[in-house]
Parts: sequence; C-alpha cells; structure tokens
Amino acid sequence: MRILLVEDDPDLGPRLARRLAEAGLAVDHARDGLEAADWPDLGAIAVVVLDLGLPGRSGLDVLKGWRSAGLAVPVIVLTARGSWQEKVEGLEAGADDFVVKPVRSEELVARIHAQVRRSQQAGAPVIRCGPFALDPIARTVTRDGQPLLLSAREYRLLELFLRRPGHVLAPADLLERLYPLAETPDLNTLEVQVSRLRRKIGREAIRTVRGLGYRFEP
Repeated sequence: MRILLVEDDPDLGPRLARRLAEAGLAVDHARDGLEAADWPDLGAIAVVVLDLGLPGRSGLDVLKGWRSAGLAVPVIVLTARGSWQEKVEGLEAGADDFVVKPVRSEELVARIHAQVRRSQQAGAPVIRCGPFALDPIARTVTRDGQPLLLSAREYRLLELFLRRPGHVLAPADLLERLYPLAETPDLNTLEVQVSRLRRKIGREAIRTVRGLGYRFEP
C-alpha cells in the first residue's frame, strides 16, 4: 500500500517515513506544499499524511486544491496544535482525520489502515480498459467477463497499467510502486513479473518500449 507523506521537518519527515516503511508501507515523501500540490500520479496513493505548516504553500491550501480538483484520496492531517478551530478548518477543507504531533508511528499506522478500510467500504469505481475490468474493492480482474487468477503482485502491476493505458511506465517507477522501500528488487525481478502477467493476460497487451519502459495497450 502506497502513501504520500507531506512533511517538511528535516528530522521528523525522514524518521516518520522510515518507521512507516518498516510497518510495510511504501512511502513517498514530499517536503513542501508546492511539491505536494503538483505530486504526480496521486491516483495510485492510498492515503495522504499531510502536515499543515508547510513552506511554499500551506497544507490547508494544498488540501483545498486537491478537493476542488476532485481528488477523493483519504487525507490524515498532522498538526502541532490541534485546536478546535484548526480542526474545523481542516474538516471544511476536506480532511478525513487528525493527528496531533508528536505522534507515535504505531498510532499513525493504525489510522492509515482505518482510512483505507473506510474508503473501501464507501466503494470505488470499477476500472475498465478494453476487455479488462478491475474491481478495487473485491480485488478481482476479468477479461471479456472471464475471471483472471493473479497473484497479489500481478494484480497490483496490472492495476498500475490499467490506470495509465497508453502511457510509458518507467521500470524504476513500477518498482517503486510495487515494492516497499525496505525491499531492493532489481530490473530482472520486474521483467519476471511482467513476463508472468503477460502469460495470463496476453503478451500483446504489454509492449516493451526499448530504453524507456512498458506501455499497456489493451
């Protein structure tokens, strides 16, 4: 499960990212509000942990911008004060939960998992692309209405392709999204995963773009 941590503190940010990674989460780390506001591929993020006191652009403004753009990803706000006025502003901007600093990593991990469960219960649209249909809640995939039996990693890889059909996905980006930061897979590992997925969905669906990566063409 991939999360985005938005925290500018040079000590807290890396320490918190490391502890979340140790808990089995794949962590992206943005260090200011401008970087967070322009973060690519937010659709692949399960939960955002967002500090309010950010340089460049405040966390509250970033959150408002995301919600105005229709981003529905759960957002847990980190705040140093935790006043009721700040919570009201955050809720009105679209926050889903609040954590007051300092926070134990165990509590934050529990809150992240709670938000994922809540978003799953609320439902998510089926991703349809060509003959494929992926249900993020049931974690099932069909091709022409017939179920595909995929491993957890094959499912995740196909989901990444289905969310960006026609785009070239770089191997480094795929590895980053498939494996927790604590693991260090290499390109050969990715090639094996792609090969296995091709055998199950059809070799023609995943094209190799020499020197760049892979492109999904259903």
